[in-house]
Amino acid sequence: MSEVDTTDTPAEASEPRVELRHGVPVTESHGQEVLHPARGEYVGLVERLRSEGYWVAVDLCGVDHLTNPGRRGLPAGVEPERFEVVVNLLDHRNRRRTRIRLQVPEDDAVVPSLFEVHPGLEASERETHDLLGIVFSGHPDLSRILLPDDWVGHPLRKDESVGRIPVQFKDPTASGGARP
Repeated sequence: MSEVDTTDTPAEASEPRVELRHGVPVTESHGQEVLHPARGEYVGLVERLRSEGYWVAVDLCGVDHLTNPGRRGLPAGVEPERFEVVVNLLDHRNRRRTRIRLQVPEDDAVVPSLFEVHPGLEASERETHDLLGIVFSGHPDLSRILLPDDWVGHPLRKDESVGRIPVQFKDPTASGGARP
């Protein structure tokens, strides 16, 4: 099902060819196909995969690569960004899994929502927004899901200060309970 980019100009002749699927660069990780779309290709790619049988979106999460700028696993031509949205899709009928790794720049951390294609990702997109600050445009409700509404910042960002959550202890005798 994969196609290989056959564009060969003299300047590019020495560069490795990039394998493509639906026009998107493909790599392999631990026996699993990994697709690397640009933001403009993201929703269309997921729609095409759904029409091929990838009916289940297993999960969606965000990654902050602030301390890992030289990470491996990206194909030639895909520039690493600080943030990444990772989606895992499952095709039960053909027993296939496919992962999507979408690079998201720090200065424009906005990606289209997959809610219309996979409504079950609604909470995962909210959680990623809440904890990392990635905005999912077109999402029906990007309100906080894990943190209080008045929380400032996004605690899973690697530049967020550590230990800012105040620990509150209750005196067990204050509620009439006996001390152990």
